[in-house]
Amino acid sequence: MATTVIDHALLIAGERVETGEWTEVRSPFSGEVVGRVAKGGAAEARRAVDAAAAALARPLPAHERARLLDTVAGLLAERQDEAARTISAEAGKPLKAARVEAQRAVSTFTFAAVEARKLAGEAVPMDASPAGEGKLAFTLRLPIGVVGAISPFNFPLNLVAHKVAPALAAGCPVVLKPASATPLSALFLAGLEQEAGLPPGWLNVVSGPSSEIGDVLVGDERVKLITFTGSGDVGWGLAQRAPRKRVKLELGNATPAIVAADAPDGTAAKLAANAFSFAGQSCISVQRIFVAASAWDSFVPAFVEQVEQLVVGDPADEQTDVGPVISEGERERILGWIGASKGEVLTGGDTNEDGLIPPTVIARPAAQDAVQCEEVFGPVVTLTPVSSLDEAIEQANSTRYGLQAAIFSRDVNTCLGAARRLEFGGVLVNEAPTFRADQMPYGGVKASGNTKEGPAWAVREMTEERLVVIQI
Repeated sequence: MATTVIDHALLIAGERVETGEWTEVRSPFSGEVVGRVAKGGAAEARRAVDAAAAALARPLPAHERARLLDTVAGLLAERQDEAARTISAEAGKPLKAARVEAQRAVSTFTFAAVEARKLAGEAVPMDASPAGEGKLAFTLRLPIGVVGAISPFNFPLNLVAHKVAPALAAGCPVVLKPASATPLSALFLAGLEQEAGLPPGWLNVVSGPSSEIGDVLVGDERVKLITFTGSGDVGWGLAQRAPRKRVKLELGNATPAIVAADAPDGTAAKLAANAFSFAGQSCISVQRIFVAASAWDSFVPAFVEQVEQLVVGDPADEQTDVGPVISEGERERILGWIGASKGEVLTGGDTNEDGLIPPTVIARPAAQDAVQCEEVFGPVVTLTPVSSLDEAIEQANSTRYGLQAAIFSRDVNTCLGAARRLEFGGVLVNEAPTFRADQMPYGGVKASGNTKEGPAWAVREMTEERLVVIQI
């Protein structure tokens, strides 16, 4: 029996908008059409910016923004299963991982509601200098203006939440451009926001060609901030094209983990599970593991054994750990990188009977192999023996990326010393570098970005500080 394909309109100024053209959204696993979305372009993007600018002229008080965010969190909590199934269908994410994403999105809205309630400036101690005597001063936190948000395919619900929820908490209307491969989760979330009572224009969702919609967001002076997660080339290109805007970037990584000789029990199992969740399609999926030479003979077989126990298959199956990568083009690229590596493939390396790339482990790759020096964004992990902690840190840092890294050791001095020397925005100790809690500051250095996500940090990025001085 054929599955009914649902059409989804864009959301502009509180109205559902059809354009006469439709984009099919297909399952990365089966190729089946799981929905159709109205195809927007520059005209729809301009209408969305108009609507957001009009909404900005009608500010919402902080208590109302907080109430709306709390209401969305409650609605999403009630419909987590529907959200997870939408994520799984369009992104090919295993259902159990999609459920975790839906739960995290609830937290993101909840923390954003907290920030809406406590967003404030601070007092300035004017009489700390003779010039300030007799004056009272404080700062205000005011919304920066319209926010343009561009989200990726790999977390189509929660990374939308990390852009939309802090913007609304700050009092900024949003024009959202979701990933073309995964727009259904964003439109589902937008529906919940409408149900919560968000006034027209505060959230506008326009799906379509990135070039057309992105050009509008870059070129329209009313868009004061662009928040982007995705490709480094695209992100830094946006920043260069919009030098007078705030362009906040969360980009890629070639995520390292260092396994010291005294790593805790269970390290192999933890790294195996986190390396291949969602087929490695996360900016912080474990990719490069540097293993103390003295631990190599025990760690490597234990790691490979854990990897080979992962279930590869249909993402809709409750037992599946690893599903497809997002597209055929990405699959062929990843297979090409595996084939070109000079390392030894210990497991995986080719497609299975379903055409999926199983978890692949490559030992002793060359430093110049793409799987070692670029972001794979697929189910591939490299293992490299190192003779010392210094060598491990040097190799971990030998990348243009700097998002998150990890160190596994029972020695607190080893761990804290590595945390100071690893050139990454976050260092995890005895935890996989794939870990992220939605209330923590998350962001990278070097080519990995220029911002921190997490509602408490993102809200402040989306406000301007205004000084008020009063002569008493």
